[in-house]
Amino acid sequence: MKTYDAKKENIVRNWYLVDADGQVLGRLASEIARRLRGKHKPVFTPYVDTGDFVIVINAEKISLTGKKLTDKIYYNYSGYPGGLRETNAGKLLKDHPEKVIQYAVKGMLPKNSLGRKMLKKLKVYAGGDHRHEAQCPQTLTL
Repeated sequence: MKTYDAKKENIVRNWYLVDADGQVLGRLASEIARRLRGKHKPVFTPYVDTGDFVIVINAEKISLTGKKLTDKIYYNYSGYPGGLRETNAGKLLKDHPEKVIQYAVKGMLPKNSLGRKMLKKLKVYAGGDHRHEAQCPQTLTL
């Protein structure tokens, strides 16, 4: 019996729509990362991008448990001396709510070129509108 090996030309990609309203960040991000990698498919191959596209709406209404709004810190370093910038999760959620979900999902994907390709299939929007109606996304309830 031969082992099945997924080829990139044979992969069928679906579009999923996720509403983040009232969802907990980590639980939502882990399911999104699973869909982006393609682990929910029987043809999953670790070294081939078999995942689907995921659209997240209402990113501004995501919830964080505990004291993460004040205690969770996101760092950004420019590479220059004194160029380390810190932002807590509450401020980032207020200013750029889509980045909070992107950072959480990025941490759950592989740290290589394949992971960067998978992250490009994630589309996050702060409000309830998105511009991917033409792809006819399926609603994904978590």
